[in-house]
Amino acid sequence: MSAKTGLEGLGLSGLGVNGLGEVGETAFTGLAEKHRRELHVHCYRMLGSFEDAEDAVQETFLRAWKRRETFEGRSTFRAWLYKIATNACLDLLAKRRPEPASGGEVLWLQPYPDSMLDEVAATDADEPEAIAVARETIELAYVVAVQHLAPRPRAVLILRDVLSWPAKEVAELLGDSVNSVNSALQRARAGMREHLPEERQDWTGGVAAEEDADLREFVRRYTEASVATDIDVLAAMIREDIRTSMPPTPALQIGRHEVVTYWIESGFEGSTGLRTVPTYVNRQPAVAFYQWEAAQGAHLPLTIDVLRFTGGAITEITTFHDDQFPRLGLPESLPADGTE
Repeated sequence: MSAKTGLEGLGLSGLGVNGLGEVGETAFTGLAEKHRRELHVHCYRMLGSFEDAEDAVQETFLRAWKRRETFEGRSTFRAWLYKIATNACLDLLAKRRPEPASGGEVLWLQPYPDSMLDEVAATDADEPEAIAVARETIELAYVVAVQHLAPRPRAVLILRDVLSWPAKEVAELLGDSVNSVNSALQRARAGMREHLPEERQDWTGGVAAEEDADLREFVRRYTEASVATDIDVLAAMIREDIRTSMPPTPALQIGRHEVVTYWIESGFEGSTGLRTVPTYVNRQPAVAFYQWEAAQGAHLPLTIDVLRFTGGAITEITTFHDDQFPRLGLPESLPADGTE
């Protein structure tokens, strides 16, 4: 693609610019903002943290503005932004990201609201297979597995397997050879096989959970048992190899016995005044819990459980704290229901 063609594709052919060097800040921001949400999702996959992804996107736009004269249309403006965003993530990882805990917990993990993912899907003209890949690779199990990879293989995996970039373009982005990129991709895929759930071979996260009537019914029963704090019913709904976690708190529990024991010892069985709001997070069913607070005369945010199901049972529960509610578009409070 020639520089002229690339600039024409941005609607800038009449501006007489050299690259984007003469484009005003307002016009440039308008061009970049069109890609904000998809860049944010990309950075989230890289970093596992919604807040870190926001920082990375802001850094991306700052770097892009400062370097705008280097864009001459040889690649698409979108690809140019992805290159800057990937390098911004790699720089952040080099400075700020710790290793996952010994048990595999990713304590910096944060949920991603489906409403924001819908913003990307609404403008995505990809084939159904690519859309399914986008769904599966935003689920928490995938995002957690990615966090166990070294930064550069992580970038290669996401660029190649999620975004379907050619190896040559990934090599150019990272300043590596194609052979190095292919080698990194193989290492990354091996690492993912090690850290993804055992049932990954037949894992169909691309299926819209909200369209599965059986799953909706299962979530309803889980919600009712949770509100009733009926541990016996909940214990019957979880798999023997259940995993529960509560980032950023180190609270990994593995196995039905350990999880049920934790529920009992934490006093869950005696909880009262709970109400719930069903939702979806990271393309997974989730239940937001609110607890009655008499002083405020309302139910206030407590926690949100993000659920993963396999073979008709719950295989993983990731619990997030109340500080995530505003980002997920959940109510700040629920009124009294007349039962308190």
